[in-house]
Amino acid sequence: MSLSISVFGMGYVGSVTAACFAHVGHRVTGVDVSPAKVEMMAAGRSPIIEARMSELVEEGHKAGRLCATTDAAEAIRNSEISFVCVGTPSLRSGKLDLGYVERVVHEIGVALKQKNSYHVIVLRSTVLPGTTESLVIPTVEKASGRRAGTDFAVCYNPEFMREGSAVADFLQPPYTVLGAQDPKYLAVARQLYETIPGAVFETSISVAEMVKYVCNAFHAVKIGFANEVGTLCKSLGVDTEVVTKIYTSDTKLNISPAYLSPGFAFGGSCLPKDLRALGHRAKELDLGLPLLDSILPSNTLHIDRAFDAVLRTRKKKISFLGLSFKSGTDDLRESPQVQMIKRLLGEGCQVRVWDRDVSLGRLAGSNRQYIEEVIPHIGSLLSADLEEVMRGGEVVVVATRIEKGQLAPCLAQGQIVIDLINLSSASRPEAASYQGICW
Repeated sequence: MSLSISVFGMGYVGSVTAACFAHVGHRVTGVDVSPAKVEMMAAGRSPIIEARMSELVEEGHKAGRLCATTDAAEAIRNSEISFVCVGTPSLRSGKLDLGYVERVVHEIGVALKQKNSYHVIVLRSTVLPGTTESLVIPTVEKASGRRAGTDFAVCYNPEFMREGSAVADFLQPPYTVLGAQDPKYLAVARQLYETIPGAVFETSISVAEMVKYVCNAFHAVKIGFANEVGTLCKSLGVDTEVVTKIYTSDTKLNISPAYLSPGFAFGGSCLPKDLRALGHRAKELDLGLPLLDSILPSNTLHIDRAFDAVLRTRKKKISFLGLSFKSGTDDLRESPQVQMIKRLLGEGCQVRVWDRDVSLGRLAGSNRQYIEEVIPHIGSLLSADLEEVMRGGEVVVVATRIEKGQLAPCLAQGQIVIDLINLSSASRPEAASYQGICW
């Protein structure tokens, strides 16, 4: 089904969005304050240099499906759905400059005042969570005198296009994200993406806004990580390309969703030790590797957040579920759970500990040595009886995997549950006293 679309902003995102929607059969009007950009699009010439854009713009122009104008009211009058694709540059402070967005959605609101039919506005500009609902919707309502959800709908649809392959990324995206206050507002946007392959996620506006930032931040982390690793390899006389080839071949752990779900801090005998070793060697080589250097402090801050969450309850009797650094193991070396318990004891808390996999009688070698050096009296706090441990606590800290249905029967009324490991929804207690460390 062909729809009438207006795209505000003929920069990189807007022009690609306009050309691609015209390519798949929709009627598109590009809108921009720059007469030069409008003239180029209106003449069938791409305003940007990008693979396939020249042919797509020319194709849309010849087919009569792609035109352009500087007249916002005309574009709104002749379309059912409008995409806002204007820039959100940084101010000197780092704060987003939302001036272009505000100006465009105000223009759209003014134009809607003269339009009687229902209209859909889709923001594609990258904005921080809360912006669409705190700025865009109120601005359109004020300028139009109309009500969101009744006379018009506002959605958020982030773009995931890379310069140099933007057309291919639009037509073959990793997924499509559509955010709205109510799923019914997505009906028109849903139709637009019927011909675009890939999974479609329909969610809240704030989630859709945040996903874009998470993706870009992680891309930046990957680039910085790869560059620092390459720098270290070269300084050590190691073949960076071979290391990279082997590293990226692992799609089970390295290039996968593994370790990307929020939870508690890392520990154990490998990660902390190896990060310290890399940092020490880098200093010997006089290399600045700030990303790698920041990982351990970031991990420590996460333990601090968990510790503070317990202290904020102002309770002293703590039931701590989980002692080893990872569920399914008895390894206590550099366990963040052990570190946290030690700090709670230092604050005068009464702590009882349960861990199905930990028995001090079975600990041996460096594992036993570590626990004897760090917290030698842990034996008096540890119990194999889950119910007994939980019965005495005002706060239950969950720091190990709990089987479905195992936690709830042991909970008493009024107990506070602090989840550090992101229990599955089926395992979480249904109580107002439940809180996750970062969810």
